[in-house]
Amino acid sequence: MSNRRKFLKDIAAVGAGAFAAQALMGCSSSTSDKEKARIAAAADEANWLVPKNEGLKITGTFLDEISHDIPHQNWGMKEWDQDFQHMKAIGIDTVIMIRSGYRKFITYNSPYLLKKGCYKPSQDLLEMFLTLADKYDMKFFFGLYDSGRYWDTGDLSWEIEDNKYVIDEVWQNYGSKHKSFQGWYISGEISRQTKGAIEAFHAMGKQCKDVSGGLPTFISPWIDGKKAVMASGSALTKEQAVSVQEHEREWGEIFDGIHDVVDACAFQDGQIDYDELDAFFEVNKRLADKYGMQCWTNAESFDRDMPIKFFPIKFDKLRLKLEAAKRAGYDKAITFEFSHFMSPQSAYLQAGHLYDRYKEYFGIK
Repeated sequence: MSNRRKFLKDIAAVGAGAFAAQALMGCSSSTSDKEKARIAAAADEANWLVPKNEGLKITGTFLDEISHDIPHQNWGMKEWDQDFQHMKAIGIDTVIMIRSGYRKFITYNSPYLLKKGCYKPSQDLLEMFLTLADKYDMKFFFGLYDSGRYWDTGDLSWEIEDNKYVIDEVWQNYGSKHKSFQGWYISGEISRQTKGAIEAFHAMGKQCKDVSGGLPTFISPWIDGKKAVMASGSALTKEQAVSVQEHEREWGEIFDGIHDVVDACAFQDGQIDYDELDAFFEVNKRLADKYGMQCWTNAESFDRDMPIKFFPIKFDKLRLKLEAAKRAGYDKAITFEFSHFMSPQSAYLQAGHLYDRYKEYFGIK
């Protein structure tokens, strides 16, 4: 009897979808745009096969205007203002400048970095982002400077010295003047026990907190999984990947050394396979709870599974990651990053479609 009921239910769902599709195709030129949209929405609804709103909503995004390995969109205030509106519409309340500079390219008029030979930017992107965050009542996290020396040497402690000056001048010239300046992102990315990592995270995290009256700090490392390969290479996977047990042991040691000055950890979620998400996410949450840290997920909205780098992710892949984060009890989901990979005005056409599917899934009008 139960099988018969399920069969009839399935037939009814198929019939509803077919009816909606026929109705959509049969719309005459006199049908209003509002009615067409209603019929299209009904057709989309009938085609959903999975429960909706089962994932952790994305409430934060990185702002990547150094554009080290993705194309620069060359936006000004007009385009960025529109993008902040798109973010706000889906519930994003936190924006994070991923780094304030990378090697010689910088995002603001830094007296210290200009003296070191960095190029003067044509626009003060830091002031622009803070102004927009003020306008749209969002929290802004400032990403520290990346000299590139860590990537060249494998020693993260190289990043401490320059950031001593960057942290002080940014707080004095920007942070203390904008209500939206609500935290710091320690931008050095690691995956495992890295030379100088604990020292660097602790030194920079402590200084950020000291100058700003204790504003929160966070890091966003990657998991050294099978998809943790160089973006510049052709390989999509590697054989040597960290085990769940190794990951827990190594990050337990790192958290033990930094938890007093780092408030949250947002592990990147794209370097492990989808059937590994639950195991790693459970460990991440357990470690964060043990050390009194917030457990965030950096839900990558670009696709690491394709040989072409990088394009907006397939919606189902993003859905699987957000659902795993919710099952694990994560505190917040942020993404790298909205403006290229989810925005309706992105240079990538697919990004706007991802935005639409995301809204449908979470019931956002």
